[in-house]
Amino acid sequence: MKKAKNPSLPASRKGKTASAAPMVINPKLELVQLLIPIALERVNEILQDEVTSLAGPRYARDTTNRAVKRWGKQAGSVYLADQKVPLRVPRVRDVERNCEIPLASYHQLQRPRATEEQLFVRIIRGLSCQNYERAAQLVPEAFGLSRSNISRRFIRTSAKKLQMLLNRRLEQYEFVALVLDGKTFRQAQMVIALGITKSGEKIILGFIETATENHRVCAEFLQGLIARGLEYQQGLLVVIDGGKGLRTAIAEVFGDYALVQRCQWHKRENVVAYLPTSQQARMRQKLQQAYEQPTYVQAKQALLRIRTELVQLNPTDAVNRRLPVSMKVLKRRSRCIGWDFSKNWGSV
Repeated sequence: MKKAKNPSLPASRKGKTASAAPMVINPKLELVQLLIPIALERVNEILQDEVTSLAGPRYARDTTNRAVKRWGKQAGSVYLADQKVPLRVPRVRDVERNCEIPLASYHQLQRPRATEEQLFVRIIRGLSCQNYERAAQLVPEAFGLSRSNISRRFIRTSAKKLQMLLNRRLEQYEFVALVLDGKTFRQAQMVIALGITKSGEKIILGFIETATENHRVCAEFLQGLIARGLEYQQGLLVVIDGGKGLRTAIAEVFGDYALVQRCQWHKRENVVAYLPTSQQARMRQKLQQAYEQPTYVQAKQALLRIRTELVQLNPTDAVNRRLPVSMKVLKRRSRCIGWDFSKNWGSV
């Protein structure tokens, strides 16, 4: 595969960098966010069922003996697992008593709930096997909602939405970075692909049940993203957690068009693991501050000072090898795409 040519920046973009604050990237959290709209559909279904039980079917002809009426909607919020989500809440009113009737189901959804991780594993497995209806059926329960009386309409509609999300074409997005993160849900190992656009938008591209050491499966997964329209010939920063099989797959599929950066969180944890427990929190903070320096020169100077201090705390060569001082790869890539990655990717 040919090497990527370093494109020259248009005159209008020279000297400009993005002003966004450092972003924190958590693919596991992004996956939860992807499923929240599906769970919200189930919430609306639960609320509407209670409204119907109180006020009768909408547009029913015989309403002469009903004092309870639908009364529009108002702004509200519910908890899906531990995530507070806004929504429009239907209102019901007793017109004879001139008072509003609170919805019991809405009151029950005001409390945070713990997520059931094993259910998320089953959802991901269903999606990776393209069993979208089974995955859609499990989403409400994973967020702490009742699974009883789930309508076939909800399952069909939600399954179609999940299928569209995870198979959508990617040509419309201008990706500058790809985060490939290996996560463990109970005993299941997953690789999650998260694309980041030039504007900073984070988009789940897909996931597969495999370990980051499995080079063949990881390569097929990346080739699937390309088949869906992922453009990488302009150059792509690929952030990984260090799995050797995943790195081999990136080189095989993207060739020299990809510049690989180890996740700074994993790098930082590898360094502090060699330090006494009493020194770890302080050193984490110093490393993070170094990563967030506004320029390459300042970041390198800060890392050099930290390396000197680390040698005093642990004179073995293990720590020295695990602290990356040079950020030239990021510096070179930032010139190619017009971003100052030392400023915008401090928490990657």
